[in-house]
Amino acid sequence: MHPVFQSSRRDFTFGPWKLSAARTHIMKSAQAERLADELHMPSLPEMMFGDNILRIQHDRGFGIEFNATDALKCVNNCQGMIKVACAEEWQESRNEPEHTKEVVKPYDWTYTTDYKGTLLGDTATLKVVPTTEHINTEKLKAREQIMFFEEVLLFEDELHDHGVSSLSVKIRVMPSSFFVLLRFFLRVDGVLIRMNDTRLYHEADKAYMLREYTSRESKISSLKGRFAFVNAQIT
Repeated sequence: MHPVFQSSRRDFTFGPWKLSAARTHIMKSAQAERLADELHMPSLPEMMFGDNILRIQHDRGFGIEFNATDALKCVNNCQGMIKVACAEEWQESRNEPEHTKEVVKPYDWTYTTDYKGTLLGDTATLKVVPTTEHINTEKLKAREQIMFFEEVLLFEDELHDHGVSSLSVKIRVMPSSFFVLLRFFLRVDGVLIRMNDTRLYHEADKAYMLREYTSRESKISSLKGRFAFVNAQIT
C-alpha cells in the first residue's frame, strides 16, 4: 500500500516573485498509463506525483517551475552504455538468475534525469546565459530568518526493492534571498549511488538568478572501502 498524502498549497510573495508549492496525491493508475504512453516509457515511477509542483513566477509572467512530467521527459528511453554496465554489475553481485529479467529493460529503469527546471513565459524576457559567477555558499550559511520553506516530492520508486530512485525539490526563503535545491537521488543496492543536483539562487537586489547543476556518482564498492578506512582510524 502507498502512504496517504494530504493535499496542500502554499504561496509566498518575495518582491515581484510569487512562490507556489503544491502537494497532492499519487497519480491514479489510468492517468499514469496514459502518460507513460505519451513519454514512450513502459511504466512510470510507482509513486508519481504528477500534480505536485514548485513554481517561481515574476509578476510579469516569466519564471521557472519544477514538475515530475517534464523531469521524466529527460529520462533516456533507450538502453544506454552506463545503464548496461550498471545492470551487468548488478547481475554479477547476485547469484539468483531471476534478477536478470528484472534489471534488463528497454529503458532507463533508474529514472535518472538531468532535469533543471521548466522555464515559463517569454524566452526573450527570460534568457539563460553562461556565467563564471557561482552561488555564494557563505551567504547561505549566514543566520537569517527563514520566512518560507517547502519540500515537494515529485516522484519515487523502490526499483523492485533493489534500491531507491527519487526526485524532490526544496525552497528556502530568507529576507535577502531565496534558494532552491532540486535533487535526483539514486541508490542501486550493491552497485552505485548517484546524485544530480540543481541549485537556484536569487538575491533580492539582483536582476538575475544563478543556476548550478552538478552530477556525482560512486560505486558502492568504493564507498565501502572509504568507510572501512574511517572505521579503522576510529578504532
